[in-house]
Amino acid sequence: MLSFAAPWVFLLLPLPAAVYFLAPPRREKTASVRIPFFRRVAQAAGVEPKSGSVIRSRARLQTACIIIIWVLLVLALARPERLGEPIVIEKSARDVVLALDISGSMDQRDFQTDSGAPMQRLDAVKGVLKQFIAERDGDRMALIIFGTRAFIQAPFTEDLNSLNGFLDQTQVGMAGPNTALGDAIGLGIRTFESSEVDQRLMIVLSDGADTSSRMTPVNASAIAAEKNVVIYTIGVGDPNASGEDRVDLQTLQDIADRTGGEYFFADDTTALEQTYARIDELNPRTVETQSYRPRQSLSHIPLLLALMVLLVSTAGFHFSHRKKGVS
Repeated sequence: MLSFAAPWVFLLLPLPAAVYFLAPPRREKTASVRIPFFRRVAQAAGVEPKSGSVIRSRARLQTACIIIIWVLLVLALARPERLGEPIVIEKSARDVVLALDISGSMDQRDFQTDSGAPMQRLDAVKGVLKQFIAERDGDRMALIIFGTRAFIQAPFTEDLNSLNGFLDQTQVGMAGPNTALGDAIGLGIRTFESSEVDQRLMIVLSDGADTSSRMTPVNASAIAAEKNVVIYTIGVGDPNASGEDRVDLQTLQDIADRTGGEYFFADDTTALEQTYARIDELNPRTVETQSYRPRQSLSHIPLLLALMVLLVSTAGFHFSHRKKGVS
């Protein structure tokens, strides 16, 4: 499709005609030499002397070339361009932080594979989490791991393959044997400080009770609510265990309630998959759509044509004058 970036330039097209008809011809006096036999020379040449100004006339071809050159120059100034097919870019309007508990209790083998074989909790969680990440095409995601301390394993990124790579490198106990749930939520809130979108979602997965946080999980969730961060909590531990190995379901429930999220409990891979599917239903992906059409400038074409017409007309003018001189 052809369009013009500055179509108003076409208003200049009648400008030479307006100058031609409205502006008077330029007059000037020229010095001359009077000779005593001037009349005889005029009679010999067959010309009758007259007084007054003389306006030089142009040949029709020369006038046509000037008009064509002017039209081509105006066409170039109007900036013709070829528009390509519309290109639509979708940008996610949601940022997601995954907070994963890798304390010592995640080494328990109380999950089962499809064949019934026991599986480590962390391996089961990582398998389902990878699928969840792969389906977040277009979202920005960050990964936080926590044990005795909380760390950012991967900052916000749209490269979900690299995020899965960081998840593969995560091992039980690499952040300490205890559980700092409140610190993990606080670190997630600080991670969202670089986010410019309105929809901020944090998914916290833990299998134990908070024992080493400097900020309680309830206080951290209250701050998250003020920052418009919605937290979904997932408990994967044993609520009947004792000590630090017992998952604190009530705390996870309170965290979700305070931020407008939901709490889930998953005791096997099937329940865990259903949990992430439910989170998808509750938080459908939102996108910001931008579209544009690629533009290719064509201004050089009328400029080249104008140059060619100028060269051809100049060459023709000199050739005709030379021919007259020879004859």
